[in-house]
Amino acid sequence: MATFSAITLSGATTGVPIIVAANASPGTVVHLGTATSYDEVYLFASNVTASAATLYIQWGVTTDPGGMMVKNFSITANSAPVPIAVGQRINGAVTVLAFCTAASAINITGWVNRIT
Repeated sequence: MATFSAITLSGATTGVPIIVAANASPGTVVHLGTATSYDEVYLFASNVTASAATLYIQWGVTTDPGGMMVKNFSITANSAPVPIAVGQRINGAVTVLAFCTAASAINITGWVNRIT
């Protein structure tokens, strides 16, 4: 029988927001899956600056368009967290990365339901 465990994103093991420092590919590491489980990924993004910023989420690979889960998603200035990934699953050692048009403008929070 499958076991579900709620865990923090591997890019912020203490649960604090992940600052998207990268402004080009490859992005800032948000989460790294494991080879032996499925991970349901939940991500929320907020813009912590006074100007709009554009978010990109790379899902497993850094090629465009195949590796883009989110591309050119504009997040308004000083926004509350908005849902980005709502339970999409990864399997294997897949890496989820993020970058934005203005370095350190966007913070990502979330969690993973690990299924083993």
